[in-house]
Amino acid sequence: MTGSVTRCTFGLAPSVLNVLPVNRVLGSNLPVANIMDSKPIVNIVPFGMCNSIANPTVASATAAALGVLTPMPCIPVTGTPWISASRVLLANMPIATTDSKCMCSWGGVITVTSSPAVTIQAK
Repeated sequence: MTGSVTRCTFGLAPSVLNVLPVNRVLGSNLPVANIMDSKPIVNIVPFGMCNSIANPTVASATAAALGVLTPMPCIPVTGTPWISASRVLLANMPIATTDSKCMCSWGGVITVTSSPAVTIQAK
């Protein structure tokens, strides 16, 4: 849901999940996410700096620094939906939960670390 704190294994700072109210389902007065809410920048906001050597900008900066790992600004590249085991559907797609994961093309695994929801249970 909107405002959930997210983390990337290669990001240097936490971020928040941004969910647009297109599905018209709210939890604790905030839009709830399904697995398709994985668009870079729109839903998944950058994680400060990226330190994945698979990221071309990081590889380039690291090469320029003679091999010293040089983090560069994070631009998430998520080409796939969230991976969710939930059976609860929202707009005919499983909802994204705190157990969901999303893969970044640069090798990072994006997870939801906390949610602003008080009580929403989905299995």
